[in-house]
Amino acid sequence: MNQEPISLLHLISNASLLVQLVMALLVMASIVSWIMIVQRGIYQMRAKNAFRSFEKTFWSGGDLTQLYRQSNARVEGIEGVENIFRAGFKEFSRLRQQSGTEPDAIMEGVQRAMRVALAREQEKLEANLPFLASVASVSPYIGLFGTVWGIMNSFRGLANQTQATLATVAPGISEALVATAMGLFAAIPAVLAYNRFAARAESLVSGYETFSEEFSSILHRQVHSK
Repeated sequence: MNQEPISLLHLISNASLLVQLVMALLVMASIVSWIMIVQRGIYQMRAKNAFRSFEKTFWSGGDLTQLYRQSNARVEGIEGVENIFRAGFKEFSRLRQQSGTEPDAIMEGVQRAMRVALAREQEKLEANLPFLASVASVSPYIGLFGTVWGIMNSFRGLANQTQATLATVAPGISEALVATAMGLFAAIPAVLAYNRFAARAESLVSGYETFSEEFSSILHRQVHSK
């Protein structure tokens, strides 16, 4: 007589309490990681587009003072490299207005301001990546723990059976293996997203650093031409 296949929900509902807790933890980790994946994807894509747009405007040959004023007029919409530009030019203008300030002191202040702004932008780009890395590395082991515990319970139940058959242990082992599957389900998207977002963040930060150096060179020429 053929038995009907056991559904996934049936396996989960009949698992031991500890295995169910493990499954619930993995489901929560997966949901949170997907929310962060979507948020990181949107933010980094916006930062990348903003970087390209601002670089195009910056190198179009316009007046830096006018560009700074335009940037100040729309502070809320500023992303990434434009914040670095604003921080550097603001410090540059402030120090130049102080009489007796040496050119080297001006440039030192400008570079310090841009380094601080760069560090803040890097933090924004890399936000939530440690959580994704943790989910990617820990989830398979959490799922494996649930599997081992479930299999232990299945074999412990054999002590009360006079005859051990595959049909006796199969449901318990199936329940346990669901935990491993959930661990992989949580880990695989997290590790793929982490690698992608970490590489993109590194690329953008490298672009920001290059812009900072180039912008610093422009300001250096201006402050020494007076």
